[in-house]
Amino acid sequence: MDFGMMLKLGGLWAKFSKNHPKFPQFVKAVQKNGFNADTVIDLTITYPDGNKIDTNIKITEDDLKLFEELKKLKK
Repeated sequence: MDFGMMLKLGGLWAKFSKNHPKFPQFVKAVQKNGFNADTVIDLTITYPDGNKIDTNIKITEDDLKLFEELKKLKK
């Protein structure tokens, strides 16, 4: 990723964090506590008209391997 794109994303993240201050706190808590196999992640999207879509995933050992590889890319 080039330096200009990193700056742009940093600015967009800063604005997102300002607009949604609880989300970065949530991400930090997840990073601090981590998770392991058999952890369940629930996701719900609620549209302005009230319609909802939800799902969940149960983390597997393969998922954890993927997350570790993604962490390496960040460095």
